[in-house]
Amino acid sequence: MNSALVWFRRDLRDFDHAALYHALKSAQAVYCVFVFDTEILDSLKNKLDRRVEFIWESVRELKTKLQAKGSDLIVQHGKARELIPTLAMQLNIQAVFANRDYEPSAIVRDADIAAQLAKNNITFRDFKDQVIFEKDEILSLSGKPYSIFTPYKNAHLNKLDDFYLKPYPVDSYIQHLAKMKPRELISLESMGFIRTNLAEMLLPTGMSGGKKLFEDFENRMDRYKDSRDFPAIKGVSYLSVHLRFGTVSIRYCARQARDRANNGSQTWLNELIWRDFYFQILYHNPRIAAGKAYKPEFEHLPFPNDKTLFEAWCEGKTGYPLVDAAMRQINQTGLMHNRLRMVAASFLVKDLLIDWRWGERYFAENLLDFDLSANNGGWQWAASTGCDAQPWFRIFNPITQSEKFDPQGKFIRKYVPELDACSDEEIHAPWRIPPLRQQFIGIEIGKNYPEPVVDHASQRDLALSLYKNRD
Repeated sequence: MNSALVWFRRDLRDFDHAALYHALKSAQAVYCVFVFDTEILDSLKNKLDRRVEFIWESVRELKTKLQAKGSDLIVQHGKARELIPTLAMQLNIQAVFANRDYEPSAIVRDADIAAQLAKNNITFRDFKDQVIFEKDEILSLSGKPYSIFTPYKNAHLNKLDDFYLKPYPVDSYIQHLAKMKPRELISLESMGFIRTNLAEMLLPTGMSGGKKLFEDFENRMDRYKDSRDFPAIKGVSYLSVHLRFGTVSIRYCARQARDRANNGSQTWLNELIWRDFYFQILYHNPRIAAGKAYKPEFEHLPFPNDKTLFEAWCEGKTGYPLVDAAMRQINQTGLMHNRLRMVAASFLVKDLLIDWRWGERYFAENLLDFDLSANNGGWQWAASTGCDAQPWFRIFNPITQSEKFDPQGKFIRKYVPELDACSDEEIHAPWRIPPLRQQFIGIEIGKNYPEPVVDHASQRDLALSLYKNRD
């Protein structure tokens, strides 16, 4: 064909990119576009949003890279379902290429755009790119999607070979990028958004940021299994936001993890497979995107939903230091350590007896790496309403979790500095500190750090009763 358009979405890189590769291979002139979609952006209440800034910075780098190759990234602001068909007509495009999105709203949007394009004899071609396996590629022997992770993982690993992990050699056809004069990038502020503390967090953005973080993690990957649960140490990859926006290649990550073949790398590969698992759960069960419980029998749990307790959780003022540290981390940085996501979620649902959907929504609004499938999957796991969830009678103890995974209270001290004077033993349950000792170390529980908003033991009993006697 003469000309094609590649629509970048959650794949902000110019290498190992399925849609870009296929377009370059198929067309003599390939244009590239990214749309800041107002149908998404207008729903964001907080205009101080780190995700939008991360995307903007990553788009800027991609644009610069394409300009260096004599082309450019066309960046637009508005409704994608209107702008993409219009741009395709303006450029006399014969086909629009994009990488697949598995969220229900995105599927509807893409179908709408494909139908508009078809009226003008323009084809819409989409490709698998953000996952290793998609849709019906991993099914049980009975031909059904898996709902339990371990058999899914085994089937995934059995099928995982070099074919599924080989990169798309974009540079082989890079000469087919359309020649364009550089255009100025729309500013963050002109779209109604404000700069955040993203730069201060020293979280590198874009393709170069993803590369830098992966190279750093590569030196630690072998220790991942032993270090990933401890928030005070540098144990995780910090790549989740880069996987979310496609500034790194999932194929490259999985290939490196598989080929190292040790306990640490296999544990990380396991996490990448969880990511695929939640994508296929969402794809086959779109109702969960509408807030439905994966297990219908847990759809109408009678949570009391105390708003005061919810606000204490949101603000990191529950009186349980590890939970508070986790919530202050997300509020200050948009990040939260994976172990702490489980602790904070379990505490909200099974200690504070608040509907998991409230917590899911709060994470959706505040997590830098928010991904609908993984966020929903994680919350339903913690709430015991989802696929392969922890049993409803298994309830995290926030004190023992703290003692086990932050034994010296280093992470707590970082985000709850008012407890800095506590000893390593005292910091996990400071309300137990005798009054004279509190006075001596300058901490007054109930004044400069809250008393526990609930008693874990009694709330545990209430939670068990709530689940056991569900309608």
